[in-house]
Amino acid sequence: MNTVQQRAHRAGHAPAPRARVVIAKPGLDGHDRGAKVIARALRDAGYEVIYTGLHQTPEQIVATVIAEDAPLLGLSVLSGAHLTIVERVLQLLAEEDAGDVRILVGGIIPDADIAALETLGVHAVFTPGAGIGGIVETVDRLLTTTDTTAITETTDPALEPAC
Repeated sequence: MNTVQQRAHRAGHAPAPRARVVIAKPGLDGHDRGAKVIARALRDAGYEVIYTGLHQTPEQIVATVIAEDAPLLGLSVLSGAHLTIVERVLQLLAEEDAGDVRILVGGIIPDADIAALETLGVHAVFTPGAGIGGIVETVDRLLTTTDTTAITETTDPALEPAC
């Protein structure tokens, strides 16, 4: 039993659900293990997580964010199309008057593209090896403050195997 469930069990009631978070897998990328791990970690932290599944278009992703009234969207991109996808998602969110949705991007993101994502309006970028606890803490911070300073957590060298 996770910590949130244990506290609720001891208190005799379920905790109030936290904000809704949409986790999406855009494009043709078919590897979703990382997205599912993050979705599970956020759910265990008390968030209501909506996972879109694989092969979502930016239009489908934004429609889900709007329908679910989610203040945070996590995009998992391993295909290399992160700049194009994020730019389109942000454009569609703005068209739907949802430009205040916080955006996290995780996946295979070259260092050179991190600044470009942040310039587009991404609030946090996570690359392989980023700690799950740090991701949950970032979501907590993004949803409880008005601070929009971009956060980047890159690979922990201690987690990378030596070549």
